[in-house]
Amino acid sequence: MSTQSGSGELVRALDWRGAFWVAAGVPPLVLFSIGGIAGTTGKLAFLVWIISMIMGFLQSFTYAEIAGMFGNKSGGASVYGATAWLRYSKLIAPLSVWCNWFAWSPVLSLGCAIAAGYILNALFPIPAADSQAVLAWVAAHADALKPDDPRVVEWLAANAGKTAQDAIATLLPGDGVAALTPALRAWEAFSLKIPGLGALHFNSTFVIGAILMLIMFAIQHRGIASTANAQKVLAIVVLVPLLLVGLVPILTGAIDGANVTGLVPPTAGYSGVDGTWSLGGWTLFLGGLYIAAWSTYGFETAVCYTRELKNPKTDTFKAIFYSGLLCSVFFFLVPFAFQGVLGQAGMLAPGIVDGTGIAEALGNMVGGNKVITQIFVILMILALFLAIMTAMAGSSRTLYQGSKDGWLPRYLSHVNPHGAPTRAMWTDFCFNLFLLALASDLAGYFYVLAISNVGYIIFNFLNLNSGWIHRMDSGHVERPWKAPTWLIGLNTILAFVNALFLGAGAKVWGYSSALWVGLIFAALILPVFWYRHYLQDGGKFPKEALDDLGIVGEGLGERKAGLLPYLTLIAGAAVVLWANWFFQLPA
Repeated sequence: MSTQSGSGELVRALDWRGAFWVAAGVPPLVLFSIGGIAGTTGKLAFLVWIISMIMGFLQSFTYAEIAGMFGNKSGGASVYGATAWLRYSKLIAPLSVWCNWFAWSPVLSLGCAIAAGYILNALFPIPAADSQAVLAWVAAHADALKPDDPRVVEWLAANAGKTAQDAIATLLPGDGVAALTPALRAWEAFSLKIPGLGALHFNSTFVIGAILMLIMFAIQHRGIASTANAQKVLAIVVLVPLLLVGLVPILTGAIDGANVTGLVPPTAGYSGVDGTWSLGGWTLFLGGLYIAAWSTYGFETAVCYTRELKNPKTDTFKAIFYSGLLCSVFFFLVPFAFQGVLGQAGMLAPGIVDGTGIAEALGNMVGGNKVITQIFVILMILALFLAIMTAMAGSSRTLYQGSKDGWLPRYLSHVNPHGAPTRAMWTDFCFNLFLLALASDLAGYFYVLAISNVGYIIFNFLNLNSGWIHRMDSGHVERPWKAPTWLIGLNTILAFVNALFLGAGAKVWGYSSALWVGLIFAALILPVFWYRHYLQDGGKFPKEALDDLGIVGEGLGERKAGLLPYLTLIAGAAVVLWANWFFQLPA
């Protein structure tokens, strides 16, 4: 490990504050799915965020302990936890790393898709049906529709009791909006359907999103210290206004108590109608906890940079602990204030669900005028940049360390003269171009989110259990910070709670196949690992992969945990399958 650029290795250029600022892109993740969770869980939405954040904070203590064991590794908790499983199966270790990567990496494409939507709305807005421009168009084309027009006849057939004038008055504004919508908003070079997955849309959202990803790549090309400095500036600019959004409605009494009481699930997803705690209601609630985990657990990325910390023994715990405290403030306050002010109806607005109307809502929550709203639009784009930077930094280092440890292809271990893992970053970029094309419409957006979270829950299950496996098999390895034993035990229980979320929750997001597609994608690591381990490395791991555990030679060490890890895997799979069978969406 070098402290100098140009060494061909990652550079020790951070203290815990730098890692904290890089992880400061996690709080804005609340904005990625705040509307979707409100739609599926109704009045329970803010409670879902609080429960999920508490779970994420508790779980982070296991990750803090195991991260301290590996001062010479980068890549985050998945890498540190994967080594615990290595003695029991060569396949489980790379599965953990792979699942963590394909869970985090889509932040790039999803964030760029939302940011592209904001940019299009700002530069090429779609006029409102009641805007002056549309009303003038309607007046100028009042004779464009006749009572015997086929569209009028069709409308009347679907709206019994209405007149031809009612039909014309309804249809003409829509025609005006279509006529005055900038051509770029409807432009699409082509689309491509992929059976069982969805459609790829190569449209204006895709082009703008790809440009934004290249900008993020250029910033990170100069190494982790440069990234941390950029993140610090962005975080201060973004998080202070976001904190005000959470505090101002509470301090000014703008919270409507009716919006945050009477906590029951809705009758169905996006119904906006209070239901009961039926089996379907519980399924929606668990579905909310399932997707919230993708955001609230994310601050564990603070330990992705252990190998780039100047003093990993003390800085690792500080980085994840203070990142967790920061996230707790935002994931508690922002969803509560959002729901308290907007209510179910307001949070089901299309712009809230797809993310492009959140900035306007944030501006209104602090009593803003049009100028304040435009400022929040800019802040929202910067918040997305903040989250994207965090994701690119963390996910690329997961690929890098997976390559160094012999789990992923060798080419990923390359770094540039600034100590940035550029080949891993390019891999992230190319993968997210594909996802960006898939997420360039609302349906694809939530499908990408639901599938990627399958990987994230698998990673968390494996890593929470790695805490006790490391205690049994590697108790001799120094731990700069050690979690209380009862907390390691509690987090083991939470691993199975996460498995419950996975089985019950993946189906909530409109795709009955989301769980199975996610599992298939997780299984893609098998041929990748087989190629690296058996073809490139002849069935042996690189020496440095096991150095931190004190393992020397070709053996992987004694299996002191016996059959317990295997029984844990069987039990976890059973919970997922049972939950998927038992929990069903409301009829």
